[in-house]
Amino acid sequence: MSEFRHIVRIAGRDLDGKKKVAAALSDIKGVGDNLGQSLLTSLRIDGRLRLGTLGEQQIIQIENGLKDLSKVGIPDWMFNRRKDIDRGSSVHFIGSDLNMIIKEDIEREKQSGSWRGIRHSFGLKVRGQRTRTTGRKGRTIGVKKVAIAAAAAAAAKPAEEKKEK
Repeated sequence: MSEFRHIVRIAGRDLDGKKKVAAALSDIKGVGDNLGQSLLTSLRIDGRLRLGTLGEQQIIQIENGLKDLSKVGIPDWMFNRRKDIDRGSSVHFIGSDLNMIIKEDIEREKQSGSWRGIRHSFGLKVRGQRTRTTGRKGRTIGVKKVAIAAAAAAAAKPAEEKKEK
């Protein structure tokens, strides 16, 4: 067995070698706890081992498994892109590819003029959340500026009177 590595690079991401393999895989964007555990089970790698103790061959197995999950035996319902519009099949994206696909989806919805696309373009909540009191992004509602100005003027008056004396 090779020596312990504190940083292991998998799928373009530096992972902590001190973490257990199953937990470390979930640090990759697009790989959750369940997917990481099922990948390790199908590759016959113990998820309780520390990531830094794995050999080079096991790390290569994990990377190849993440590139094509269907070859490893992961069912389609665990993929994050089932029946993809562009490809016509089920695929799974991780890392920066996932970020790019999400941006393309949002842009397609904006172009089509769907309700979700309109909400995205205005920067509002998309999934039916309430917006009466949350998601205001810096604007304050319910405070009259006249009352604030009067309070500021009242606070400034005693300070001016002290300066005159």
